[in-house]
Amino acid sequence: MSVAVYPGSFDPVTLGHYDIIKRASAIFDHVVIGVLNNTSKIPLFSLEERVNMLKDAVSSIDNVSVESFDGLLIDFLKEKNTNVIIRGLRALTDFDLEMQMAQSNRMVAKDVDTVFLSTSLEYSYLSSSIVKEYARYGVDLKNFVPECVTSKLIDKMNKL
Repeated sequence: MSVAVYPGSFDPVTLGHYDIIKRASAIFDHVVIGVLNNTSKIPLFSLEERVNMLKDAVSSIDNVSVESFDGLLIDFLKEKNTNVIIRGLRALTDFDLEMQMAQSNRMVAKDVDTVFLSTSLEYSYLSSSIVKEYARYGVDLKNFVPECVTSKLIDKMNKL
């Protein structure tokens, strides 16, 4: 059984993330979405909220699960009995950082491979940061986040 991990902070999950998840689920027998508890960032949503939003967003994809993790990604991969990381690329600027991370992961764990999926053109501009900015100013979010995320994001922004 081929298993891959798609890690990220997903604050919040966007349609670009969903696109990568859906496509990865067609390639691998099982995809684990690893929601990172990144202590160097202050997320808008709690770890539990991000996990729950992702579970809602991917509920129709049978071979995808969602879990949180902290610490090193390579340790999470070992826990999941896989050596494959999925990463999405929007633009050339993403590639530089993603390649550095892939190479450093491979230096620490020689059997770890990173599979890059280029984002579909319709989502190539999209990031969680942009989505949060649009939400802050009342832009319609239907083209940016899964429907199950919209009200949660608007509610969160209204409380700021």
